[in-house]
Amino acid sequence: MEILVTGGAGFIGSHLTERLLGRGDSVVVFDNFNDFYDPALKEHNVASIQAAAQRPGSGTFALVRGDLRERAALESCVRSRPFDAVVHLAAMAGVRPSVKDPVLYDQVNCIGTLHLLEAMRARPEIRLIFGSSSSVYGANTKVPFAETDPLERMVSPYAVSKRSGELYAACFHQLYGIPITCLRFFTVYGPRQRPEMAIAKFAALIEQGKDLPIYGDGSTRRDYTYVDDILDGIVRAIDRCSGFEIYNLGESSTVELRRLVDVLAQAIGKPAHVKHLPPEPGDVPLTYADVSKARTQLGYEPRTTIEDGVARYVEWRRRLSSR
Repeated sequence: MEILVTGGAGFIGSHLTERLLGRGDSVVVFDNFNDFYDPALKEHNVASIQAAAQRPGSGTFALVRGDLRERAALESCVRSRPFDAVVHLAAMAGVRPSVKDPVLYDQVNCIGTLHLLEAMRARPEIRLIFGSSSSVYGANTKVPFAETDPLERMVSPYAVSKRSGELYAACFHQLYGIPITCLRFFTVYGPRQRPEMAIAKFAALIEQGKDLPIYGDGSTRRDYTYVDDILDGIVRAIDRCSGFEIYNLGESSTVELRRLVDVLAQAIGKPAHVKHLPPEPGDVPLTYADVSKARTQLGYEPRTTIEDGVARYVEWRRRLSSR
C-alpha cells in the first residue's frame, strides 16, 4: 500500500511508519518538526525510520517537511502519489498547553484537518484514519467510556479541537464518500514518548532525584495504553477502513496516578519524591476505554499491563542513555 502519515516523525507516527515499512508498505511522512518539544528528537526518530527502510523486504520511505496550515504544500503532498490511505496524526498535542493558547490549537488541529480533508476531496477513494483523543469525553461520569456516549463535558480546547476534527470528518464522508475511521487514543506511552508527558517527565525526574509535581492528591486515574497496542489498532483500522466509524483504542483498564509513580520508581530502582500542587484546569478525574467495538470489528486486543509497559519504557531509556 501507499500510505501518507501526517505527524510521522513524532512519537506514535514514527513507530507506525516503521511498522508499515516492515510489512512492505511505501510511506510518505509529512511533518513540520515544530518546537513544541526539541525537534532533534524527531530528527532522531527519522534516522531510525531511515534505517528501518534499508532492511530487506522493507517498503520505501520519503519525508516531506511541511505544515498543516500551509494548504498548498499539503495539497501538493496528497497529489504527489497514488495513496491508498492517509493516517492523520499531526496535531498540536496536550491538554494544559491548549488552555494557554487555544487559537493555535484551532489553527493546527481544526483548520489543518480541514485543509487535509479539502485536499482529499479530489480523491475520495483514499481511506482516512484520523487520530482523535479520549479527551473528547471530558469529565464523563459514565464508565467505561463508549463511542456512543454524549460528548457534553469537554474541559479543554484540545478536546474541542479533536472533536471538531471528528465532526469535519463525518461531514466530508457524508458529502464526498471518503472512507473515514476516527480512533480515540487513551494516554499512549512507550519509547519516544514526548518529554512533557507524565511517564516520560516523571521517569526523568526520578532518575535525577528531583521532585515530581503531582497536581491534586494523586487519585486521578488514566487508561494508559502501550504504544505497541495502539499500533496494532491503527494498522487494523487502515486495513478495514470503510464507511464512517469511531473506535476507542485503550488498554481498557485504569491506573491511579499514585500507583503509576510507584511502578515507575520500582522499574527505575530509585525513590520518587512527590510534591503535591493544586489541580490544573483541563484535567479530568478519570479516563477508561470501552474497547468492545474495536475488539469486535477490528480484532483489537490490548495485551500490555502497566508493569510490563513501564519496564519496557525504562529499559529503552537505559539503552538510549548508554549510546
